[in-house]
Amino acid sequence: MERVLRGLPASGGIVAGPVYLLRWEVPEVAPRFVSDADVEAELARWRRALEAARQRLALVAERTAQHAGPQEAAIFEVQQEMLADRSLVGEVEGFIRDRRGAEHAFDLVMLEWKRRFERAPQPMLRERVGDLTDLHIRVLSLLLELPDRDPVSVPKGTNAIIVTHDLTPSLTVQLDREAIAGLATDEGTSTSHVAILARSLGIPAVVGLRDATARLAGTERAVLDGARGVLVVNPSDEEVDAFLVRAQQAAALEAELRAQANVPAQLADGTRIVLRVNVDIPEESELAAESGADGVGLMRTEFMVLGRTGMPDEDEQYRAYARVVRAFAGKPVVIRTFDIGGDKLPVGGFPTEPNPFLGWRAIRMCLDQPDLFGVQLRALLRAAVHGDVRILLPLVVSVDEVREVRALLADAVRALQQRGADFRANVPVGVMIETPAAAVAADTFVQDADFFSIGTNDLVQYTLAVDRGNVNLAERFTPLHPAVLRLIQRTVEMGARGGLETSVCGEMGSNPLMAFVLVGLGIRHLSVSPRAVPLLKRILRAIPASAAIAAAEAALAAGTAGEAERVVRRLLRAAASDLSPAELGLLGPDQVDMFPRAGAI
Repeated sequence: MERVLRGLPASGGIVAGPVYLLRWEVPEVAPRFVSDADVEAELARWRRALEAARQRLALVAERTAQHAGPQEAAIFEVQQEMLADRSLVGEVEGFIRDRRGAEHAFDLVMLEWKRRFERAPQPMLRERVGDLTDLHIRVLSLLLELPDRDPVSVPKGTNAIIVTHDLTPSLTVQLDREAIAGLATDEGTSTSHVAILARSLGIPAVVGLRDATARLAGTERAVLDGARGVLVVNPSDEEVDAFLVRAQQAAALEAELRAQANVPAQLADGTRIVLRVNVDIPEESELAAESGADGVGLMRTEFMVLGRTGMPDEDEQYRAYARVVRAFAGKPVVIRTFDIGGDKLPVGGFPTEPNPFLGWRAIRMCLDQPDLFGVQLRALLRAAVHGDVRILLPLVVSVDEVREVRALLADAVRALQQRGADFRANVPVGVMIETPAAAVAADTFVQDADFFSIGTNDLVQYTLAVDRGNVNLAERFTPLHPAVLRLIQRTVEMGARGGLETSVCGEMGSNPLMAFVLVGLGIRHLSVSPRAVPLLKRILRAIPASAAIAAAEAALAAGTAGEAERVVRRLLRAAASDLSPAELGLLGPDQVDMFPRAGAI
């Protein structure tokens, strides 16, 4: 077996530990029939597996509640109730009495139930498809005597490296940072929700390994390098030592950068750059506030929903938003409304769609469910009394959507006034530019929006027709493509013409090479991962505005993303010649690098 498995960088850091192989997929089941004499024995085998699955779910729920909370553990309580459903149990036993083997009978019933739920008109039933899949895997694993493994089973202090095909919400809620040192997945890219969540949790991760779960047995030890995107299987002592040296070098550089976290973010000629951070979960806000950032440029609220069976109520949302606002003590906090859909689905999907990235997601879902959306808007207005809250609307393509949101905000204000609640009404509302439609029509928003925020993750995806979560297309996800840069340029120009602040909040801003071009395009507000703030400050302070403008012009003039990358790399090295390649994030895959390579963000 090849010892060095190469994937895509997702979350920086180097860790060593035992491999914990998590094959969370529905196993194949061959049709099997039994004799009349064996039916009762088959029924007994089915009932033993059913009881074992219930006990296992109770244990997983208990452990999840201990380290993640009761809301997250509710997923498994719902699954226990589904396993107790008389109709489901009756259908399985009916097939067994018809002389089918227990695993064959259960497989048939679950396939039919999933088809039925996927087509159901009720959203609540469609949301349960993921739970049915989890039960399908768990019970079949017992009937086929396969390992029944969950992340929550990893003992604390193990420093395990989880290797799995993909990370579903029901697996995500089980992640215990005291037990898990790293994540490695077959699927995903550096902008998929798995990668974003790993960065938020501070867990080193590699994604896009394609077939690691098929290659590994689960008995190996490994070294995971999240910045290089590699998983080294059964390394020698010398190789482990070499990785640890690299980790120490990276840690020393980070410590040096953190010491400069509070210096102003500006270019070499004094041009001010506002560096804010992306916050994915409220629990990381206090640590993110210590990065030296100028506030929060993007708080992703959908991570409050992933891995849960229901939406958080108004008070829970208010507490989460207020925690982040207080942590940043008066600095701007831009909070995006629920961007549910695409690769960020609650448990069971919401809903199941053939093409969720182009489907019922983000602002579309919120506007179609004003009661659900109203809860979030009221919570945001209440949190605004604690600081400078700004509301950001995802996937907007028409100014009509902005006007609808403003009408719902007016309803929220009236509802809070009637209750006598403490809130602030005059909260700025911004538009997230993440489709070609929004960028081309940016001029139509300037009268109704208070600011623009360019979401480069989706803007690249929709412009290039490249699924950003598809590992097979990762090399085609190229932010320096001329079409992407021209859309960013137009958005900046229209924002300036309308007197609006325009920022970039996608992962593109965290990459030094990309930030160099963005600044040259006129971006003066960047929202990046907290870990990127100190390094970007150092790089920006070494670059004059004229060099960044020249790099942007060269990238715009290039015929391809590859040409643009080559010329921008050369110009960045020349502009910041006093900085090492490691500090510029320009090292190759065989060298130490703190950030994803250009073209893989």
